[in-house]
Formats: sequence, C-alpha cells, structure tokens
Amino acid sequence: MECDVLVIGCGAAGLSAASYAARAGYSVIAIDSLAPGGQMLYIDEIENYPGQGTTSGYALAESFEKQAAAFGARIEFWGAKSIGKEGERFIVETTDGTVTAKAVIYAAGARHRHLGCQGEEEYQGKGVSYCATCDGPFFKGRRIAVVGGGDTALTDALYLSRLASEVHIIHRRSEFRGQKALQDRVIAKENIILHMERNAVSINGDGRNVKSVTLSDGSELECDAVFIFVGIVPNSELLDGMARLEGGFVWTDDHMMTSVPGLFAAGDVRTTPFRQVVTAASDGATAAHAADSYIQNM
Repeated sequence: MECDVLVIGCGAAGLSAASYAARAGYSVIAIDSLAPGGQMLYIDEIENYPGQGTTSGYALAESFEKQAAAFGARIEFWGAKSIGKEGERFIVETTDGTVTAKAVIYAAGARHRHLGCQGEEEYQGKGVSYCATCDGPFFKGRRIAVVGGGDTALTDALYLSRLASEVHIIHRRSEFRGQKALQDRVIAKENIILHMERNAVSINGDGRNVKSVTLSDGSELECDAVFIFVGIVPNSELLDGMARLEGGFVWTDDHMMTSVPGLFAAGDVRTTPFRQVVTAASDGATAAHAADSYIQNM
C-alpha cells in the first residue's frame, strides 16, 4: 500500500496534519490503534479552543475527524509496529500490512503518568484532571488539590491559585524538585497550603464529583478537584534509535522536521513548552506544510 503522506496518530496534531496534507492534494493515510481524537476524548469540556465556545472533547475530536475525511484523508484503525526508511521512501509496518510513504508525520502523542491510587480512574473528568489550563477555570472559587512537586506541578499550582479559594499541594518528598524561583513563589502565596511527605492514597467522591483525598498519614483533605502532575510519557518508542530524542520526546526544528529528513513530529510527542489542543493542531498544520515542501523537492 502506498501514499504520499502517512500520519501516525489521530489526535489533534495528527488530524490537523491529515487535513492540511489532504487539502494540498496529497494522498493521505492517517492511522491510530484507538478511536480518533487522542487526549481530546478524555476531556469532558473544552472552553478555550478558538471559535468553539464550550464543547466536549468528544465533539471536537469528531469535528476534526470529519474535516480530515472531507478533504480526502483516509483514516484507519491500524497500529504502527515499526518505521524504517529505504532510499527516499519510508516503510511502515502496521497491524494491517505494510505502508510506503514519501513523508511521515509522527503524532503519536503522550500519556499522563498516573498515580494508580483508588478513585483516580473513576473520577477522571469528574474532578480528576491532568491539565490546569484545560480544567482549572471550571473550579473558580473552589478548593483544589495538586499532586506533584516538579516544575509543572508548581507552575500549575500558581496558575490555579489565581482561580481557586485554596490550593493544597501534596508532595511525597520533604522538598520540591521544581526550580527554586517557583518554590519561593509557591511558598509566598497565601492560599497555597503545603502537605509535604505525604501521598494521595485514594480520591473520594459521591459517584459524580470529587469530594476529598485521603492522604498517607490517614487524614482526609476536602476538595472539589484533584490535579495530578507527576509527569507525562511520550509515545516515542517507535522512533528510539532512529530519530533524535530528548528525554524521550522527539526533537524537531521549527518546521517540525526530526533529525531524519522527511520524518516530521507534531503535538505532545515532540519537545514543546506548551501542550494544548490548539498548539497540537498548529504543529500538525506546520508539519503538513513542511512535508509539502519536502515532497516537492524530492
């Protein structure tokens, strides 16, 4: 099976790339072993995607998919097993056979590292979140718990402190791992309360919404939401040993080109300072544009 552009991953970045590449007149196959939408499917409400107002992640993902298909992209429920390059052609083994392509856009995304505690999965989207800018505004004036002690946890705790009445940071160590400047700002905030050398043992609720967190010292912390920032894991395994990785994330230049000519990366899987639906979509558009230039110059 052959195509001009193969897109691996059908989240916001992948579907955006598929739309732009197909609209430019290329034959495009976009594959994903799960339902199209990526992380959008796990977001109950999205209110900061330009021009959409408040919508569900599922609805936004569906609109991305329909648009890509309308432009002519072929969307398949295939998983990618390996990627190689022979001459100017990429050879990708999928769960449905071999695909050859002139350019590949790798948009496999990343997954949030979970705590694994009781109630975490049950209340995901019902008060358990992994994105402060996505979900923080829904909890204005409420009590919020933040789990983690790195740069992301501290930065997002500061952001949430502007919205919430109280922010309770739960961290398993006696000291934070984040930058000293961030630590100082967190400590100085009057509505941020620290719970050091404690773990979140369980997240509790009434079946619909989060109500509290049980800590490892046996205490129960009442809260309306739990934001978990204990790291993300990029789905970059297929590129290990092929393209340049930095901390597991795929390095790209400003045009989304990886260290391998013709191989582009977009969205959460690549090195980027900000991970949102809108930035992933932008990455995808940039990658498709760059793939167009690459193919034209082959």
